[in-house]
Amino acid sequence: MSRRILVTGASRGIGARIASAFLENGNEVWGTATSQAGAEAIDAKLGDGRGLVLKAESSESIEALIGSLRDNMPEVLINSAGVARDNLLLRMSSEEWQAVMDVNVSSLFHLCKPVVRAMMRARWGRIINVSSVVARMANSGQVNYAASKGAIEAFTRSLAQEVGSRGITVNAVAPGFIDTDMTRGLSESVTESLLARVPLGRLGTVDDVASLVVYLASDSASYITGQTIAVNGGMLMM
Repeated sequence: MSRRILVTGASRGIGARIASAFLENGNEVWGTATSQAGAEAIDAKLGDGRGLVLKAESSESIEALIGSLRDNMPEVLINSAGVARDNLLLRMSSEEWQAVMDVNVSSLFHLCKPVVRAMMRARWGRIINVSSVVARMANSGQVNYAASKGAIEAFTRSLAQEVGSRGITVNAVAPGFIDTDMTRGLSESVTESLLARVPLGRLGTVDDVASLVVYLASDSASYITGQTIAVNGGMLMM
């Protein structure tokens, strides 16, 4: 069955592959980016008008996005957008802390609220939030990022309890070391040290993550909710 899908952070990396995977399965897919150039890149992949500009830290931007989708409210919401502003705690500015919290956490509240309202009326819905292995493994220089991803997982569990009786499932996926533009920029020595911690001995792919997200959005996953599912090659076994 074709569903209406909204994927935030769909212009590159994991979010882009998730959006493409849903499109390949015959769904109506919209994606968001933080710039017009990013929205145009999404249009090129998904079709004209499918790329939307969203400043995830702005409640006004989210309200405008929901207004543009009023007649096509998503049945499946993938919260993939996120930012990192790495620094040691003693050097971290208030702006670096707040920027990560605004985009990675507050945006979930502002976006899920109107979408859940529509899902409750339909008595069906899927929400999948993208967390990270860092939420549980921790990482020096990322107290803001790790805290935000931990908050995403707690948000997921609590919302799942609130809406389960209306046929809505809420889950999170926690990728580990995934082959993206960002990880390709790491030095060879850093990559080797990270791979040494992965029992499967390789980087994950965006397909590894996207295939799980597509499954969680399907009717086959109707009895899975409130879960965080790791995609990390055994880097951290939960």
